[in-house]
Amino acid sequence: MNDKDQKELGKTLWAIADQLRGSMNADDFRDYMLSFLFLRYLSDNYEAAAKKELGADYPDQQAIGNGGRTPLSVWYAANPRDVEVFEKQMRRKTHYVIKPQYLWGHIVHLAKNQDRDLLDTLQKGFKHIEEDSFESEFQGLFSEINLTSDKLGRKYDDRNAKLCSVISEIARGMALSTTADSLGDAYEYLIGQFAAGSGKKAGEFYTPQQISNILSAIVTLDSQEPKAGPRSKLASVFDFACGSGSLLLNIRNRMTKVGGSIGKIYGQEYNVTTYNLARMNMLLHGVKDTEFEIHHGDTLKNDWDWLREMNPARKPQFDAVVANPPFSYRWEPGEAMAQDPRFKNHGVAPRSAADFAFLLHGLHYLKDDGVMAIILPHGVLFRGGKEADIRMKLLTDGHIDTVIGLPANLFYSTGIPVCIVVLKKCKKSDDVLFINAAEHFTKGKRQNQLADDHIQRIVETYRDRAEHERYSRRVSMKEIADNDFNLNISRYVSTAEAETEIDLAKTHRDLVVIEKELRAAMAKHNAFLKELGLPLLPVGGVELKG
Repeated sequence: MNDKDQKELGKTLWAIADQLRGSMNADDFRDYMLSFLFLRYLSDNYEAAAKKELGADYPDQQAIGNGGRTPLSVWYAANPRDVEVFEKQMRRKTHYVIKPQYLWGHIVHLAKNQDRDLLDTLQKGFKHIEEDSFESEFQGLFSEINLTSDKLGRKYDDRNAKLCSVISEIARGMALSTTADSLGDAYEYLIGQFAAGSGKKAGEFYTPQQISNILSAIVTLDSQEPKAGPRSKLASVFDFACGSGSLLLNIRNRMTKVGGSIGKIYGQEYNVTTYNLARMNMLLHGVKDTEFEIHHGDTLKNDWDWLREMNPARKPQFDAVVANPPFSYRWEPGEAMAQDPRFKNHGVAPRSAADFAFLLHGLHYLKDDGVMAIILPHGVLFRGGKEADIRMKLLTDGHIDTVIGLPANLFYSTGIPVCIVVLKKCKKSDDVLFINAAEHFTKGKRQNQLADDHIQRIVETYRDRAEHERYSRRVSMKEIADNDFNLNISRYVSTAEAETEIDLAKTHRDLVVIEKELRAAMAKHNAFLKELGLPLLPVGGVELKG
């Protein structure tokens, strides 16, 4: 399936979603739609691996017909004594097991035949995947899929009929899909489409792909010498406000494209719905359950026990840290936060805005030779009070490497302009690079867009630490200190064009010529009027002496 077909699959499924959801809230329908897409992926992947494992013993689909039986259900029935050994092998190779009755093919058969057992089978199937399929328990993976919701229907039969309709249409829309990549692309496309219609809620789970591309490009370059190009290996990556996990996947894909390797992916997400989206997204993009760990919890409270390791030698640290946390989130730090290891060296962010609390959380877990890129509102660059103290400490300690100003209206959730702050614990340069890309974008109907050349220019400017007029500049710490550690980008890189200097002498000469030409034309005109016996026009103007 080519790129065009992959995009068409996403568009087809979105059209189906728009048609089927009816009166159901788009966010609610999103959970059903994406869960069924996920089940289709798991089933396809599992059946392909089973066919490879069983070889010639794998039943032929054409031979068994379309009576609702899948090849695996036929093999299970014919080989009951071998099932345990087979499933053990599948756990080792694919990392999960799905019983034949819960595979997508069987679910679709029930739906197309309006089978009254569909709803019950789905409930059992989701529970099976959460509790029994994987070595790692994926408890609550489908917790947001309420199959007993009145939004599907008031009675069991009504809900069952609605699901039969939804699944049949989704199956029709996915009929062309033959690869895992196409399903992964469709999943990402649908997340973006649902985000576009979610307003402020979109900020909870979606970072626009164009911004993800900038962050992933920055953190995959060599942290100390970006000019050296991409790193050959990222042992660990952490996103402490990971949403649907798209940014982490973007980094993983970029490392793969440049021929590098990536170790384990770590994420944390507070919203349970988004947390489940992230886990599905990882699996759907071929990341094995042993290759990622997503924690459901509050980053600001640091309630992930694994991160609270007090022994410095065992404290988790990451090669790259990325995040798009909630902007200017109100929080309740409490007095004890002053002694929190994350904040005690820099200070605690004010209740009115947790931006610096998120930043310091990520910096705390960054390796000495790592790089961190975080999306923040511009207020962190110049606000006073406690934030000014934190900013000054970060600058004097040499942790702020680059500040990138982005255009306004790039996000679905807010129209404000944002910035990317790049931080390092050990950076070679003793200045700060400012990139003012605020006016470099393509105007869109609803959101502004960053074209590939806009993204490339930002990344290349960061990589080369280059200076360009009205775009980027390296600013010394002395100049920043002289400005009271204010990092307002326009203070250092103004995009305003200098006014053209007027040559007064030349302007005067030009006016003299014009005045002479005007008088000559007027005299000629009056000559015609005199011949016609008409009154003459007065010759006005100011005498200009050349």
